[in-house]
Amino acid sequence: MNSSQQRGVEAPRARGTDRSLARRAELISIGRKLFADTSYDTLSMDDIARQAHVAKGLIYYYFKSKRGYYLAIVEDSVADLITFAASGVQLPSVERVHRTIDCYLRYAEDNQAAYRTIVSGGIGFDTQVHAIRDGVREVIVATIAEGAYGSSDITPVVRMGLFGWVCAVEGATLDWIDRPDLSRDTMCELLVKMLGGALRAIEEIEPAYVAPGPARRDG
Repeated sequence: MNSSQQRGVEAPRARGTDRSLARRAELISIGRKLFADTSYDTLSMDDIARQAHVAKGLIYYYFKSKRGYYLAIVEDSVADLITFAASGVQLPSVERVHRTIDCYLRYAEDNQAAYRTIVSGGIGFDTQVHAIRDGVREVIVATIAEGAYGSSDITPVVRMGLFGWVCAVEGATLDWIDRPDLSRDTMCELLVKMLGGALRAIEEIEPAYVAPGPARRDG
């Protein structure tokens, strides 16, 4: 087979792959909204297919099962959130902490259905879903530690202090997108100050981990 014939064989296959990936991404986007508004147990595959305006077999083709579909949605949402929250690595440490929190809130505000899926939606008993959610929390902890201390290599006390703050941020952010009484700037400043309190508490127990400047303004 000559080169032009080879290209002729590969091009349709590549186009088919592109269409397949686009279709899969479209189904995931639809699923984000469906699972954010309705619990996992309530939605049947028939319900999903009807609301997505596709044949049920198409969902099985791409995701094998309802659980596979849900996990793909959660993993896709997590990837987006991590990308937003971990941006700004070139900034000084204090600015990076602020940037991380602001990007986190922007993501939650602009992608409310996806955020609810990550934090509170779906099959709570499923260990794989828990692992995905725990993973994103650990990434946020590591990102904050890098910004605050210049390293994600932290002691158990430091990790627990930051982990507790991240869990508080999740609850506060869920409430904020449901009842946006505060501006994003005000919400960001509040969470920064809450982080300052957590960093000061960490420093009291682990003096080697000195809280960055903004955490000490009111001290």
